[in-house]
Amino acid sequence: MPTEPTPPRTGRLWRNTLTIYAKELRDALRDRRTLISMIVVPTLVMPVIMLVAGTVATRIVRKAQAEASPIAILAGADSAAVVAELRADSRFRVVETPDYRGAIADKRIRAAVAIPAGFEGALARGEPATVTLYHYESELRSGMGVGALEDFFRQLRDRTVERRLVAQGLPAALVRPFAVKRENVAPPEKVGGNLVGGFIPYLIILLCFAGAMYPAMDLTAGEKERGTLETLLCSPVPRTAIVLGKFLTVLTASLTTMLCSFLSMAGSFVVGTRMLLGPGGAALPGHAMPAIDPLGVAGVVALIVPVAVLFSALLLGLSLLARTMKEAQSYVSPLVLVIILPAMMGMLPGVELDAKLALVPILNLSLACKEMLSGVWHWHYIALIFASTVVYAAAALAGAVALFRREAVLFRT
Repeated sequence: MPTEPTPPRTGRLWRNTLTIYAKELRDALRDRRTLISMIVVPTLVMPVIMLVAGTVATRIVRKAQAEASPIAILAGADSAAVVAELRADSRFRVVETPDYRGAIADKRIRAAVAIPAGFEGALARGEPATVTLYHYESELRSGMGVGALEDFFRQLRDRTVERRLVAQGLPAALVRPFAVKRENVAPPEKVGGNLVGGFIPYLIILLCFAGAMYPAMDLTAGEKERGTLETLLCSPVPRTAIVLGKFLTVLTASLTTMLCSFLSMAGSFVVGTRMLLGPGGAALPGHAMPAIDPLGVAGVVALIVPVAVLFSALLLGLSLLARTMKEAQSYVSPLVLVIILPAMMGMLPGVELDAKLALVPILNLSLACKEMLSGVWHWHYIALIFASTVVYAAAALAGAVALFRREAVLFRT
């Protein structure tokens, strides 16, 4: 069984490490599967998926908005004028159904309106009445339908009030003594950061992890399975240099995937924005065109580097414990959930960055990136996140080096 040579000086160690790194990188670039996972998927596949999904979603929403909402009218036999006005409204298509609840739940109609008995008479006498709207909570089309119904009865209420005021010789403006309007004061960077600030870190973290996963398994469990690890261990190179060279290869794959995905997402964002704005290419009046703070992008890249180191070291150590690629996949796959959950928590409303959350891996990065993309810089939290992530990454790398020194791990059968 090969034994590790006497550790050389630091200079020789790094020269050996770079030699191993160059060798592993050449082998990785010759592997079609590595190139697909590292370059093709983040550069081409993900933007295509995002653009196709965004285009389809936009078309579905616009189609739903353009269609007349199928609704059911319950009762209303003694309120013929209101029912006739509902039927004449181009936003609605009245459908007769005996089971309005089942029809709404099965999405055959979008909503139903129950007009109480004597509704028009109550309006004429100035008595209060309640109209009940039935809908499917959180369903897109049903929400559009019930929103249109609410607007219809809101306008009916306003007209009724105006008629009563005119009948009493009072101005219609009496019930509206002032107007309220909204005006956005946030700069475009903050608008864009809030729109995509939670999603971009989530996607980058996931792709950064995915970019390191296959190379880490191939350089450890894959070499065990192919029987090439023993040949490398017989070379006059210390194991520390071997594991560091392999680690640098995995880190390169992770950072390359992150960079490709970042550039492709930036291009997809620009193209998608132009598609949504239409031929004019201008934002709506009174609305700022969303943008992303360029310095925030640089901050995201700077913070993602120690996270990529952490992922690379963790995946390298876990994969080294496996004997085959299949076994390595069973070890590594559960980590995806560990990565996804804190990244998703960073997108939740109300979760704000503080000193405690700045120490939670992945979650701290997600929260900080969301702030930086909006142009908000909490330097003390950013320094704490960077320092803590560096410590976690160094511990993971030290663990991988320690595992590589153990014969029982390297030569498991």
